[in-house]
Amino acid sequence: MNAIQVARPGGDFELVERPLPTPGPGEVRIRVQACGICHSDLFVKEGLFPGIEYPRIPGHEVVGVVDALGPGVSAWQSGQRVGVGWHGGHCHACEACREGDFMNCVSAKITGISFDGGYAEYMTAPAESLAAIPDALDSIDAAPLLCAGITTYNALRNSNARPGDLVAVQGIGGLGHLGIQFAHRMGFRTVALSRGADKEALALELGADHYIDTASDDGVAALQALGGARLILATAPNSRLVSALFSGLGRHGQMIVVGVDHEPIEVTPLQLIAGHHSLSGWAAGHARDSEDTLRFSALSGVKAMVETYPLQQAKAAYERMLNNEARFRVVLTMDPSSN
Repeated sequence: MNAIQVARPGGDFELVERPLPTPGPGEVRIRVQACGICHSDLFVKEGLFPGIEYPRIPGHEVVGVVDALGPGVSAWQSGQRVGVGWHGGHCHACEACREGDFMNCVSAKITGISFDGGYAEYMTAPAESLAAIPDALDSIDAAPLLCAGITTYNALRNSNARPGDLVAVQGIGGLGHLGIQFAHRMGFRTVALSRGADKEALALELGADHYIDTASDDGVAALQALGGARLILATAPNSRLVSALFSGLGRHGQMIVVGVDHEPIEVTPLQLIAGHHSLSGWAAGHARDSEDTLRFSALSGVKAMVETYPLQQAKAAYERMLNNEARFRVVLTMDPSSN
């Protein structure tokens, strides 16, 4: 098979030929149809995650067809279309697992980090990491929902906001453009915040009820004029902007951060105490959460805006994502004619 690997931390993407992997006990082999490129693939490319064994094939937004079953797998069948997201399995033994909190398992596997991911024509994955793909979603549309989609959907549905509440989505990018759609279709009064008047038409098209241009307007004042946000979903990876927006929360308001930045978010105790505010983060979800995200998207029409590249052009596709040039998600396909 053809695959794209990273041979060492900081190494280039390499197109290589590898033998087809054989699924072990509790695993399946997947013939990959599409794999999204996520900013988190930077962890593999640059060696920023502990314990990665190289060479490693990245990719955790994988959609394909079950091709072979390992010993002990009975829940899936050959020919079934499935997806594999960030969460690649858990230990079943630690306290988190016993409580059903699989995302905090002490020995959780991560797709494309703990084992080879979807930048390849075939991959193996633990059967417990698989999510069924609704027939209404094609593989290219489904792939970004397995990380960007599940992250925003899960954060919104696990928040304190309820239909009719004011929910602000900060940033209109790979995460934000999905967050706006999910918020609108969940029945929230949706506000989109971004820099520049040129983003307004897209924000409204995605489902926003209001648009705030933070380049010309005071985002906090604008949110407070609307009554204060019950929830701010911070999707843009800019801690300075996130910090500045916190006071746009209404009483008992909540900010959930899903955009990764390495700089600290600065919030004073007074900001937290005076309005009974909270600040938290969210990351992805379990395979069952992936299935919920996919079903909701199929039923409600949530759809990622994607650019596609053949597997052989993974380097160019990754750089387009990394430089924020893509609009808005990048998906690799296994068809060399795709572009």
